[in-house]
Amino acid sequence: MVAVTIRNLSEEAHRALKVRAAQHNRSTEAEMRAILEAAARPEGRLRLGTALSEIGRKYGLTNADVEAIEQVRDRRPAEPMRFE
Repeated sequence: MVAVTIRNLSEEAHRALKVRAAQHNRSTEAEMRAILEAAARPEGRLRLGTALSEIGRKYGLTNADVEAIEQVRDRRPAEPMRFE
């Protein structure tokens, strides 16, 4: 777990955090964690795995389709582009 220090927080902001924490029945530190989590990882964010899964369902892809693609896929490394 990572520890973070917040310097130069105004007294007003600290008081407001304490009040907000009390309203949510948690410590000021827990309230700050909840605020940071919500800001950094919003619930509506695009999740790549979920998006790909939805595309597969939309077009009716099955595991058999994916296995068929795996069998014919070219496994050689790609050649780098040349700008000559």
